[in-house]
Amino acid sequence: MGSKNKLKRFRENEQFSNVIQPSREEITDSTYPLKGKWNENFFKNENPIVLELGCGKGEYSVALAQAYPEKNFIGIDIKGARFWRGAKTAIEEDLKNVGFIRTQIELIDKLFAEGEVDEIWITFPDPQIKYKRTKHRLTNSEFLQKYKLILKADGMVNLKTDSEFMHGYTLGLLHGEGHEIIQANHDVYKNEYSPKEVVGIQTFYEKQYLEQGKPITYIQFKIK
Repeated sequence: MGSKNKLKRFRENEQFSNVIQPSREEITDSTYPLKGKWNENFFKNENPIVLELGCGKGEYSVALAQAYPEKNFIGIDIKGARFWRGAKTAIEEDLKNVGFIRTQIELIDKLFAEGEVDEIWITFPDPQIKYKRTKHRLTNSEFLQKYKLILKADGMVNLKTDSEFMHGYTLGLLHGEGHEIIQANHDVYKNEYSPKEVVGIQTFYEKQYLEQGKPITYIQFKIK
């Protein structure tokens, strides 16, 4: 994407009512004003809140918002020029139950209060295969503890990935730490029990992975 195009998207994001772009200082210096008040002040309803971490173009967040109007969805990514597409689609389609935050995922516990979130989706994250990158892996122990803090007691996490490495690493960690695995699937399109929100929504990149013959894996779990 050219820098002109990126700048245009950044400018548009600033005008979108469904996009929030706090500075790191705003989030870390004091209590972030929306923390604990996302329902009250952003969505203006009491519906369950579902996050998509590393939301990319925002396709999953938008598709989930269309499928579940009784829930609120928030896509989080540091790359605003990417999720511009999802934010724009949501405005064009008058979807009031989806928003986007441009920030680092490691700040998630500063953005949401304890037990404020009902469910988390992690869709096609960078597996961060090199050992020195493990601290950025979105299902490492540190991230899981942050998720546990903001999730309700029975809150669930969904991991959908084309990376066999990420799937295996996460399963091993969940078993090792004693978390509750609700379902684990090595190829969602060959399993008749795959949930409709797993097989019914395909992102741009997922379609590419499928064309390359890569199996798409899925894990749903609760953090103990």
